[in-house]
Amino acid sequence: MYKVFIVDDEPFIIEGLYDIVDWTSFGLEIVGHAENGSLALEALASRPVDVLITDISMPTMNGLRLIHEARKLHADLKAIVLSGFNEFDYLKEGMKLGIENYLLKPINVEELESTLCNTTEKLDRSRLDQQYETFGVQVLKENTLYRWLTGQIAPTEFQERAELVGFSLNIPFMEVAVLRTEGDSAGMHQQLRQYIQHQPDLTLFQDVDMDSVIIAALPNYDEGRQDLITLLEDFSVQWSTDGEETVYIGIGSAGSLAVAPRSYNEAKKSLEYFMIYDNRRIIDYTLLEESEGYGGETCSIDWKDYAKLIIARDLDALTARIQSDFEQIQHLERVTPDELRNMALELVIRFKMELESIKHSNESERFQQGLHQIKCCTTLAELVSALQHVATETVNSLLQDMKNPIVSQVLFYIHVHYAKEQLKNTNLKVHEIARNVGYWETGYFYKQFRKYVGISPTDYKGLG
Repeated sequence: MYKVFIVDDEPFIIEGLYDIVDWTSFGLEIVGHAENGSLALEALASRPVDVLITDISMPTMNGLRLIHEARKLHADLKAIVLSGFNEFDYLKEGMKLGIENYLLKPINVEELESTLCNTTEKLDRSRLDQQYETFGVQVLKENTLYRWLTGQIAPTEFQERAELVGFSLNIPFMEVAVLRTEGDSAGMHQQLRQYIQHQPDLTLFQDVDMDSVIIAALPNYDEGRQDLITLLEDFSVQWSTDGEETVYIGIGSAGSLAVAPRSYNEAKKSLEYFMIYDNRRIIDYTLLEESEGYGGETCSIDWKDYAKLIIARDLDALTARIQSDFEQIQHLERVTPDELRNMALELVIRFKMELESIKHSNESERFQQGLHQIKCCTTLAELVSALQHVATETVNSLLQDMKNPIVSQVLFYIHVHYAKEQLKNTNLKVHEIARNVGYWETGYFYKQFRKYVGISPTDYKGLG
């Protein structure tokens, strides 16, 4: 666990920081706090600290001076600055000190968590490579570009920060592409960075969803778009050839710099359509046909057949029926990802209602994970798999009631210890193990593991 020290002359800010972030999920723990720079410096002299989060304006010693003095005690200290003032001079001075980010109060929780995520990744790399590498400008660049593409930054502030992080505003045409993989997002992002390193017209960063975002400056409209598509297709082939996971690529419309947020939104939306067009490498939003409904074709799921299979506890037939029905629906004309997802969500609710009518008990908790998984699906295969998992849970719940107590105890032991075995005996990352055992939200997995085991998954993994 990396150690965090907080400095702010407003007690409610310190209290808030303790509560608004699940620190253990980032591999962090707060080891102390102080109300001004002088007291903080005294404390830092006698304890190891990896991350300093400090207010910039405090009595006796301001935050920038504290960072400067604290680095004499801890050379590799990572610093995050908080401020109630959006002053460019402070920001420039902070950049000289190599801060991770400059966060305005009231604190944006998503931006803070994104900064913490990037900071811990940097600490990991520094620990593994035994090298100190400054990524402050890159983190600031990522936060600036993400806020710009999501409409969270004022034009004047963006102009100042764009100049600071080296992003050119003199672009005749631009277009946004978003790349996503189901597995090693960091690995794909790093390989993509190397792949486009000699392309000065492409700006790359990761957004809060860990998707890789490319902002492409196009010297001309038609040829520029085609060159970008060709480059992305070549990268997709290379990533697949290297034996890695599939990469999903969506691109938005091209236009002036002002349309960048729309292009980003369209590129993200394009990724949803891999649930339908799962044989494509790239989905161009401009080629998608906007439509409501199915263009004359209709589809429906015969729930009575599903209910009969549940009562019969015929899991094989039930999973096969899910596969067959959704493959058939996929090929209907103009079916949209939202329609597929809504059908799947309705089916989960039907499973829940049927199980509750049989068992006369509340089974809501059993289906919460399935509902969340379906909302996160990006391909038809994922959607079908999530529904089949729900079907398995439903039938197993009925079968469980029929088993003797000894078998029940064995199954319970496997359920409780399955995550522990993977943490001890595999090299999988915690977020990969979380998904393997059914948790799509890593933070929730951390909370549940700590609740039942007493320590975080990261600490448990380190015991081996």
